[in-house]
Amino acid sequence: MASPGSGFWSFGSENGASEPENPNTAKAWCQVAQKFTGGISSKLCALLYGDGEKPMDTGIKEGARPEDKRVACICNKKPCNCQKDQINYSFLYSTDLLPVSNGEMPTLTFLQDVVDILLQYIVKTFDRSTKVIDFHYPNELLQEYNWELSEQPQTLEDILVNCRTTLKYAIKTGHPRYFNQLSTGLDMVGLAADWLTSTANTNMFTYEIAPVFVLLEYVTLKKMREIIGWPGGSGDGIFSPGGAISNLYAMLIARFKMFPEVKEKGMTAIPRLIALTSEHSHFSVKKGAAALGIGTDSVILIKCDERGRMIPSDLERRIIEVKQKGFVPFFVSATAGTTVYGAFDPLIAIADVCKKYKIWMHVDAAWGGGLLMSRKHRWKLNGADRANSVTWNPHKMMGVPLQCSALLVREEGLMQKCNQMHASYLFQQDKHYDLSYDTGDKALQCGRHVDIFKLWLMWRAKGTVGFEAHIDKCLDLAEYLYNRIKNREGFEMVIDGKPQHTNVCFWYVPPNLRNMEDNEERMNRLSKVAPVIKARMMEYGSTMVSYQPLADKVNFFRMVISNPAASHQDIDFLIEEIERLGQDL
Repeated sequence: MASPGSGFWSFGSENGASEPENPNTAKAWCQVAQKFTGGISSKLCALLYGDGEKPMDTGIKEGARPEDKRVACICNKKPCNCQKDQINYSFLYSTDLLPVSNGEMPTLTFLQDVVDILLQYIVKTFDRSTKVIDFHYPNELLQEYNWELSEQPQTLEDILVNCRTTLKYAIKTGHPRYFNQLSTGLDMVGLAADWLTSTANTNMFTYEIAPVFVLLEYVTLKKMREIIGWPGGSGDGIFSPGGAISNLYAMLIARFKMFPEVKEKGMTAIPRLIALTSEHSHFSVKKGAAALGIGTDSVILIKCDERGRMIPSDLERRIIEVKQKGFVPFFVSATAGTTVYGAFDPLIAIADVCKKYKIWMHVDAAWGGGLLMSRKHRWKLNGADRANSVTWNPHKMMGVPLQCSALLVREEGLMQKCNQMHASYLFQQDKHYDLSYDTGDKALQCGRHVDIFKLWLMWRAKGTVGFEAHIDKCLDLAEYLYNRIKNREGFEMVIDGKPQHTNVCFWYVPPNLRNMEDNEERMNRLSKVAPVIKARMMEYGSTMVSYQPLADKVNFFRMVISNPAASHQDIDFLIEEIERLGQDL
């Protein structure tokens, strides 16, 4: 067998193709794999050896009559008498699958074909010769396919077509040239964990029905708190549906800490509360204020410096101003890795202000929290250990499959007191095990998806050093991009200096605009450049990168890198593609 870390083929060669290191060995592997996994391995091997563009072989011949359609046998017996040879998807429905009596064989064969579809998509995701997106306008997709729901069921043959069609038009977010969002990449261990949790199909509210998953959440949250710097990993936490909900939790708990009576009596029983955050913070802080009844007008935006970092002196000035009006500042949200600039607020100075005025300090490290795993970059979050709560999204910088967001709280038991409702049908007090492992009553949700296993299994597979290498590589790529374009003709940086995170913000200036006077007309024309280039990127399917305006700055590209599959080659490709698509504007 191959040694750990090696393989019979490698992804990511110069042309993006997947080539066997040793053809004879690889073919031998395929023969062995086929013995145990049947059609899955044979089709994957065919894909890897250059037959990937051929229609997937389901054993159905083109133009065959319905009664002749058979799924190819995948057993080793000759002559074959297995039941799989008799399966005909055109006459089978979901009601023919388990738990129906004698549904084992159709179920196994159907799921193997689904896995075939998934494996082909996965391999193509890492192939640079494939498109990032096969773009069609909404009306085109609506007209080309029938997406409507009907009274009568479709056959399993139709269902497999639906699966292929859906993935055909899906964005390959794991593609090395997809840079559009903060969450990119496709980790194989994380993917396997996601498959497992969907198969287990349980809920996270009690140890009774999710014993291993509850324990893994306990272990992992403690480890994350240790990394933040809280002594012995003390405190509390929970995995939530995303960073916006984690920030909502933080605001909810901070309000309860200052005014516990709000839980029963509501907002009318307490004074007007004020939350403070930077003008570059995530919109979820305002959204949380709206959801909790505090109101968006009660969120004060603090000024930032030229690199997007909160100015602590302005924070203190606004706190004093609020208090003089008789309002109560209860919550300060600092940001470690802003969405656009990737800026890190000065957490130590902000912590000093919060301590002085006895205000809850929250750190929204949804984007930047992963840097805590890197010895080279964790200094950017110095002061996070002084926070009362921290949001950290492993599904962003750490590449865990969506969704995986953690809210960490320094004070143990506070989350439980804030949210518990003592539902006796779930959280009985006379169970025969330690009730502290029934975590559902501290959550806002009742039903809660198992998000922990993806992170835990990836951590086991990579180790902390693996996450560190991943993060360091992505930040190195961002610096490489910055160095390539900072003095390149046709490119202008939005902010000066090396990027703080993997965010690199820049304008592409077409030849027609380069000698224009810097005035309103030039800005108006420049604002249209990024949207047109982005549209062309999507229509070609070659790459994707986000753009947006910010304050007085017109549309610019915001490049972010969190996919470890990306390389210098992909950064060079992006630069040249922007030039190719925008030179005539």
